[in-house]
Amino acid sequence: MNKRIYQNYSEKADIVFHNGDSVDFTKTLPDGSVKLIITSPPYNLGKEYETRESITNYLEKQGKMIEEVTRVLREDGSICWQVGNYVNHGEVYPLDIFYYGIFKDMGYKLRNRIIWRFGHGLHAASRFSGRYETLLWFTKSDEYTFNLDDVRIPSKYPGKRYYKGPKKGQLSGNPKGKNPEDVWEFMQKEWDVSIWDIPNVKANHPEKTIHPCQYPVELVERCVLAFTNKGDIVYDPYAGVGSSLIGALKNDRRAFGSEKEKQYTDAGKERIRAFFRGELKTREIGTEIYVPDKKNKLAQIPPEWKEEK
Repeated sequence: MNKRIYQNYSEKADIVFHNGDSVDFTKTLPDGSVKLIITSPPYNLGKEYETRESITNYLEKQGKMIEEVTRVLREDGSICWQVGNYVNHGEVYPLDIFYYGIFKDMGYKLRNRIIWRFGHGLHAASRFSGRYETLLWFTKSDEYTFNLDDVRIPSKYPGKRYYKGPKKGQLSGNPKGKNPEDVWEFMQKEWDVSIWDIPNVKANHPEKTIHPCQYPVELVERCVLAFTNKGDIVYDPYAGVGSSLIGALKNDRRAFGSEKEKQYTDAGKERIRAFFRGELKTREIGTEIYVPDKKNKLAQIPPEWKEEK
């Protein structure tokens, strides 16, 4: 199956992947047409696709983007805004804290502040190495979609019972599993712990492309399943190589994205075509985090360090 990928908005399109300015493209979308905005905006960290600018100017520009996506978001819709930290001369600026005020001023309600933890990244010398990013889940109103049953995780103690009160002796859990909480770990044992510990997309990740800050598809999928229904539109205004679009398409949603860098939209479109051909490699939800065997030489203390002791 190889559906057509549209460049511009089409009312009947399942996939729209626009190459160009995100604000300009968003202006073409109808009011109240999108169920979920999920994205990871540029962090202003001096990556090859960014220009370093003051934090104030950066946030002003992002505010204009948020104003535009607010117009297209449905009243029962959600925004998942995933950010890291801006670092300037060794000082850390937690972007999620700065963004909170922008969303709050526009009337949004924060439902969860979710931590995405990963095990690999750049090593710091003058501070602890950063190994997490933050996903802010906002809703536009109190009437929003939340499909908890679609994302429940297995209970650690499914046989637990009430020990007092009118329900004493009855099972206290849900047969479909427990709420995954707001700090998630993908995946130790079938979602059996509570931190989003999803491997970031580095050299050995099956989804790795040319993008320097690509996030994994499985990070998108839980949000898509929880906050949308089949047939809803999921939109990523900073789509990169299309991970959000793929996460939406995998779960029978309509996928819209915009990205200014043509090399990334080209790579993303090829990934989408590979998905419909059944050839795209992704890290599936439920995959255990790799733990090196003690017999692995790289996991052993090197002889040089033993000699130093």
